[in-house]
Amino acid sequence: MPDKLYLIKEGEISLKGGNRNLFEKQLRHNIKNKLRPYHSDITKQKGRLYARIADEAPDDLIAKALSTTPGITGFARAHKAEKSLEGIRAKALEILPSSDFCRGGSFRITVKREDKSFPLNSHDMACELADAVFSLYPDMTVDLKRPDHTLTCEIRNDVYLYTSEEKGEGGLPYATAGKGVLLLSGGIDSPVAGYMMAKRGMKLDAIYFHAYPYTSELALDKVKQLASIIAPYLGGLHLYVVPFTDGQVHIRDNGYEEEATLMFRASMMQTAERIASGCGASAIVTGEALSQVASQTLDAMSFTDSMTDLLVLRPLVGMDKEEITEKARRIGSYETSILPYEDCCVVFSPKHPVTRPVKEVVRRHFEELGMESFIEKAVEETKVYVFDPMGREIENAEA
Repeated sequence: MPDKLYLIKEGEISLKGGNRNLFEKQLRHNIKNKLRPYHSDITKQKGRLYARIADEAPDDLIAKALSTTPGITGFARAHKAEKSLEGIRAKALEILPSSDFCRGGSFRITVKREDKSFPLNSHDMACELADAVFSLYPDMTVDLKRPDHTLTCEIRNDVYLYTSEEKGEGGLPYATAGKGVLLLSGGIDSPVAGYMMAKRGMKLDAIYFHAYPYTSELALDKVKQLASIIAPYLGGLHLYVVPFTDGQVHIRDNGYEEEATLMFRASMMQTAERIASGCGASAIVTGEALSQVASQTLDAMSFTDSMTDLLVLRPLVGMDKEEITEKARRIGSYETSILPYEDCCVVFSPKHPVTRPVKEVVRRHFEELGMESFIEKAVEETKVYVFDPMGREIENAEA
């Protein structure tokens, strides 16, 4: 059986000028990595990538791989035609019966004629293809604005036809903008934050703070499921599960109750910095949004930022909950995020948290807690789970 051919559209990459080849090379690598173990070969023409993928690769796997890969704005199962009017028409007549055109309704023809030496202009070629459609489906109608179906013909060095196009994520290929660690909780926000940074080209691993038995193993399973959902957008990830029960109990029993969340956030930053150092990351990504909760005021975030030398990125900082929730639904994490298994932040939250901490005061209180030994022990006992580029957990993988 011949390979399957997919036409892949780039977006922002096309604006990268002299660095464009580097972004395209990474994008090709990201796509091929997702499609393993199936053979694939990816070539490029202006503004397009063409992926030939082994016929045995399942269509749904290919669609998931391409739709979750940042850097792709759209893709379609394409068919190569002979570069002549007769060849293009013949190919159209061949592929239309197995497409959605067989359902009837309205249609549009779109012709993109990059090769200006081709004898027919775009309008004439569109008319020829419309005539081919009517020869098969005489009851169909033309609708240029909101058609039920579209047949697209791209005339470049070669000619490609396709009848359906799926949207991609856009943005930039992951692993083109450095690496960070994502503070992944069981909530709605942090998976979306990871997704958004992946679209800006960042490669991420994730860190989850587990406080068993105050948080259940079901809470950990929930976070692992969230990791599997966002892993395809990140090209796979390592999930570092940090056991922090002792540290949180120490904060609860020895600190000021209203500062408990701030003390824990400070500990998280220092722990994340150590893990980041070990995995080559240079930034910490959080799901915080300004003023969403008490620990996310300007004063509170300024304090937590001061506890690490790493850059702290908050891609959701200016978004409201409705915007974040909409994105969570779109990437498929929302239903998992709302499962009723609380994370350690919620379990140990004070009733009346401080919202306007004085940085110098809370820094002194944190130093008085003596968290260093708890942080070191937690890092030493951290367990790592590995997820491949399609979101599957790799059993017995080496960290």
